[in-house]
Amino acid sequence: MPLNTVLKPVRAIAVITALGVAAVQFADLGVRPAQAAQGPESVADLAEQLLDSVVNISTSQRVSNNRRTPRPRIPDGSPFQDFFDEFFGEREGEQAPRSRRVNSLGSGFVIDKEGVIVTNNHVIADADDIEVNFADGSKLSAEVVGADPKTDIAVLRVKPETPLTAVSFGNSETIRIGDWVMAIGNPFGLGGTVTTGIVSARGRDINSGPYDNFIQTDAAINRGNSGGPLFNQTGEVIGVNTAIISPTGGSIGIGFAVPSDLVKSVVAQLIEFGETRRGWLGVRIQPVTDDIAESLDMKEAMGALVAGIIKGGPVDDGSIQPGDVIIRFDGQAVEDMRDLPRIVAESPVGKEVEVVIIRKGKEETIAVTLGRLEDGEQLIAQAQQSDEPETATVLGMELAELDSALREKYEISENVEGVVIVNVDEDSSAAEKRIVAGDVIVEVAQEVVKSPQEVSDRVTKLKDDGRRNALLMIANTIGELRFVTVPMR
Repeated sequence: MPLNTVLKPVRAIAVITALGVAAVQFADLGVRPAQAAQGPESVADLAEQLLDSVVNISTSQRVSNNRRTPRPRIPDGSPFQDFFDEFFGEREGEQAPRSRRVNSLGSGFVIDKEGVIVTNNHVIADADDIEVNFADGSKLSAEVVGADPKTDIAVLRVKPETPLTAVSFGNSETIRIGDWVMAIGNPFGLGGTVTTGIVSARGRDINSGPYDNFIQTDAAINRGNSGGPLFNQTGEVIGVNTAIISPTGGSIGIGFAVPSDLVKSVVAQLIEFGETRRGWLGVRIQPVTDDIAESLDMKEAMGALVAGIIKGGPVDDGSIQPGDVIIRFDGQAVEDMRDLPRIVAESPVGKEVEVVIIRKGKEETIAVTLGRLEDGEQLIAQAQQSDEPETATVLGMELAELDSALREKYEISENVEGVVIVNVDEDSSAAEKRIVAGDVIVEVAQEVVKSPQEVSDRVTKLKDDGRRNALLMIANTIGELRFVTVPMR
């Protein structure tokens, strides 16, 4: 093979050294260097449009220092006597009151050019002074229009001399896992900062409140981003950045935003009323497990099981009963228990809605007029103190008729009726289900029982029918109710 044929590809490259820096020059021999791959599409134009709508929120709060550190014993006449007297606030027998001002930073965004701003409740909670800092460097004092700790949303109002740059809410229901999102906030007080990422998950429950339904994103959300907006690709707010999971306090790519569909209704109520006005059904609920679904002849575990009715609530008329399973509410499916509180809360107070239930294996539709949750919270608290557990004798439980002596022994309320459990075998299934002596079995398989024999007969029949579990309604000593499925082994 000719030498020049072997070297031809090499001759196409000439190495040039200039000022000690080597470079490679490609000869025009039909060979083109590969073009650098382009990165993701720039969000610079979108960010430029939105930055002015995002604000920094600075709060201050004066807190008293109530620590009671023991005063060390020092010899009389010690040169440190004055120092300790002053430090412990005990000069001349008087305790000097101590207080200090605590400052914190958060973010927010303008939703009305006249000065309405949305942020997190925890950003402004207990603040004495709230100051809003805008991208142009201007500052305005803010007042709280209303706040909702349950969703961690607050609304502020400022009085600008000129119209502000405002943004609008988008539809968070249309957002999909994998969609690009952009977060703007003020982490660490550095000023407006833009980060991007994708939607990692939807419907996250992080146990922060009764209406958890968070959007999870890997867009960097750091301290100071709380209350800032999460934008979709068209510049609409589809979430309010609220929480992160992090061992260090900085972003590790797990951030959570309250979805805009929930925020919109809360913000509207706070602006109109200064408080929230949520719908209320007046029931206590628990999850429908596979065992409970089988006991109720349901094909699959779904919906919310009604464990109790709040006395004086909207359905205290018998329209909905303990043991009912709510599977649809006002046209919306209730896939699991935690769906129901959120759907009900988003419904208007006083609205008549259709509730689809499963009662004793049959589907029924009930018309219910909603009450107001805020008005019923005191009733709920009272009901929680007087409405729960229950059990019986059989299946490792020793049962007895509920007479005055046993009622006095276990301090069982007069309004509780059924069969009292006086002993539970610690190795039994009932013990595993946390059934204890003093609990009262009210129903077995949705049939009222009044004697130990009735409990035994019902359990025997369930076994004869091929059932694997017995569904018990149990009352505790103050009448609180719960459903328990006990394996019949």
